[in-house]
Amino acid sequence: MRADVRTLGSLLGEIIAEDRGRALVDRIEKIRALAKRARGGGEEQWDELSACLKSLPEDDLVDVARGFNQFLNLANIAEQHYHASPEIYSPQAQWGRLIKETPEFNPSILDQLRVELVLTAHPTEVLRRTMIRKYDAVGQALKRKSGPGRRETLKRLIAEIWHTDEVRQKRPSPLDEVKWGFAVIENSLWHAVPRLMRAADEAAVEEGLPAIPPATMPIRFASWMGGDRDGNPNVTAGITGATLKLARWMSADLFLRDVQHLVESLSMAKATPELLKRAARSKEPYRAVLRKLRQRLQATRDWAEGRSDGAEGVLRTDEELINPLDLCYRSLCASGLRTIADGALLDTLRRARCFGIALVALDVRQHAERHAQVFDELLGYLDPDGVAFSKWEEKDKQAFLLRELDNKRPLFPRHWPMSKPVREVLDTFDVLASAGGVGIGSYIISMATCPSDVLQVALLMRARGLKEPLPIAPLFETLDDLKRAPAIMRDLLSLDWYRTRVRNADNRQQVMIGYSDSAKDAGPLAAAWALYQAQEGIARVARECNVDLTLFHGRGGAIGRGGGPAHDAILAQPPGTVDSSLRVTEQGEMIRFKLGSPVLAVETMTRYLIATLKATIAPAKPPSARARQAMDEMAARALRSYRGLIDETRAFVPMFQALTPERELSKLALGSRPSRRRPSADIKSLRAIPWVFAWSQVRLMVPAWLGSETALGYLREQPDRYKELLHWPFFRMQMDLLELMAAKAEPGLGEYYASRLTKAPERELAEALIERLAELRASILALRETGALIADQPLLRDSLAVRNTYLDPLHLLQAELLHRLRQMEDNRPEVSRALKITMAGIASGLRNSG
Repeated sequence: MRADVRTLGSLLGEIIAEDRGRALVDRIEKIRALAKRARGGGEEQWDELSACLKSLPEDDLVDVARGFNQFLNLANIAEQHYHASPEIYSPQAQWGRLIKETPEFNPSILDQLRVELVLTAHPTEVLRRTMIRKYDAVGQALKRKSGPGRRETLKRLIAEIWHTDEVRQKRPSPLDEVKWGFAVIENSLWHAVPRLMRAADEAAVEEGLPAIPPATMPIRFASWMGGDRDGNPNVTAGITGATLKLARWMSADLFLRDVQHLVESLSMAKATPELLKRAARSKEPYRAVLRKLRQRLQATRDWAEGRSDGAEGVLRTDEELINPLDLCYRSLCASGLRTIADGALLDTLRRARCFGIALVALDVRQHAERHAQVFDELLGYLDPDGVAFSKWEEKDKQAFLLRELDNKRPLFPRHWPMSKPVREVLDTFDVLASAGGVGIGSYIISMATCPSDVLQVALLMRARGLKEPLPIAPLFETLDDLKRAPAIMRDLLSLDWYRTRVRNADNRQQVMIGYSDSAKDAGPLAAAWALYQAQEGIARVARECNVDLTLFHGRGGAIGRGGGPAHDAILAQPPGTVDSSLRVTEQGEMIRFKLGSPVLAVETMTRYLIATLKATIAPAKPPSARARQAMDEMAARALRSYRGLIDETRAFVPMFQALTPERELSKLALGSRPSRRRPSADIKSLRAIPWVFAWSQVRLMVPAWLGSETALGYLREQPDRYKELLHWPFFRMQMDLLELMAAKAEPGLGEYYASRLTKAPERELAEALIERLAELRASILALRETGALIADQPLLRDSLAVRNTYLDPLHLLQAELLHRLRQMEDNRPEVSRALKITMAGIASGLRNSG
């Protein structure tokens, strides 16, 4: 990896020299050397680095920032290439280890497993799609053997990167995000899914077990791109309809390529009577059956393009795609041609079971208040003098909604005046109805607080003509809602009408829990404990009501938004809450880091499946009463500490806005969604993503630890209790994440931002915050009984050390540029552009800043 980093860095230097001259490369190298010296030195060395950056000629600002930014991106590629190499991670070896260590394992267990990864377009991906494609090409070139050809290819690609603007000039539209998500499927997941299953196959056979049956598909994909309209006015009913059509087109197009290859290769004549009958006694029966499927795929693609009315030939169900492929597979096996059957045909059959005719299941998400607004306006029109529906008591809402759900008359008058927001909500339900539910995953209700929130959606689905019941998932996000979630679900599942609905939909209820907003609301430690308890309570209610449960984890990439190693996170879930079923979001830049190439995607999916199997077969033991008591006390202390600063300190918001580039981040065209739910300067209206992003830019990582320093201070007084808690996977994971964030945080950089950008009293508050970070680090070191953070992870320490040499100049340059812009000393486009590049570079260097 170090050799690859050196090669890429050297080539980048050559390209910059060819473009801007050797003097600029020497200047960048001088800054890097000063940064490295400052890391090992004191205040004098930091002052020297700062003075050097302040004295940069104006013409060099952008390209110096670009040089450090591009090095960090290239280092990311080298690191990913290293971790994805077979010597580091072998999916087959991981499956083999699981089979050896788990006597209960047999391939049929995978039949019961359902892991669904939900791709979201949350605005944390700082790179343009153009740049992502170029970086992917660099990654592919690194796989080649060393030689002149490899070096020339890498240099050409790095030249393309250097001469391309890395910063988006305009925000992507929702359909741009949809196309980016589909590109990940086409270029990565489409190839990764068969490889994943082959690795499990080979491991099972090697251990003397049967191969994985072709019908088994434990992994699925869903998407929020084009469906998540919570706080995003750019995602309309029209966008959702276009997304569903585009998904159908993409699926048909991808399967057409596969089927064309099969038509060319399956020329054999030996076949079962069943296949011969389907093929009308053709001498090439496989080709005959597959040609018919090819015609239907072409008809489906034409319909999705709008070139036909869809009356004939269009594939309507997954079974219509799967059945011809399965028939061919069974015939080949029965005819003694299993070697042929287990080739490309098996790969296509597995893709059909994973992706189907809709490619991905599109989730629709909307805020609960938007549904209530529909009923406010409807009932206000029918009874102008009545109390607004949203003001009714919960029992009265439920009674009204249940009556209407059983009522056969239309809910809505033929013509009635409605606002544009209400029209948009109803148009969305019309889109779902017109699709017949095909291609739709779940309907997510943001900020759900009561059973009537779910009943409203059920009634709107029925009233707009949706015949098949779609899964409705309430999303519990705040601390109070998480605490009330088990009681809310008990009340909901006690309603006879709703229980019948659930029974008619595979007897499965989905519940989503939000990591981002709960952490922003209560702080990371109190939120993590509330999430753990909410899952326990919801699972208990589901068991008592005899309903199968899928918990949907809305995790972000950053630790302050629930991120972290997926394998450890799954094993740390409360016992009995995974139970063969898991749904989890993969967001923004983490899609690229975890699913962006077939090799990475196979590794990620393998980790998810193996951890879900382990958590199902041998779940963790429940925490002891003493552990719960300790966690209750720590969470309470952390909550008081967190909210005491965030909510009760008047200077906090001005300090946050002065210290971080939160306001300037809005100019970085990250995604189609606004950064705030509503126009306001307070913290509550700010979305969790820019909240985390802004703090990571100044390297204080506040959302990942604030409040925890108080809890760990309490724990330091009870070292025996700490050692007891380490036996609990949930607590162990919390400590690991806190240590990682403490290692990534840089108090010295935070102090520099404060000195350059804040004045009293904001500066005093920033200094107090940095002191809290120092307390956290001291407590971790004391409890761990070690002299250095992440001492047991030398590779990670090495990676951070290399990155810091390039990140430090970006941080200091960013602080200087923010100072200039805010003082209106320099408002030229070059300064603004350089600032955007520092933001993008820091985000890339930290890898999971949002």
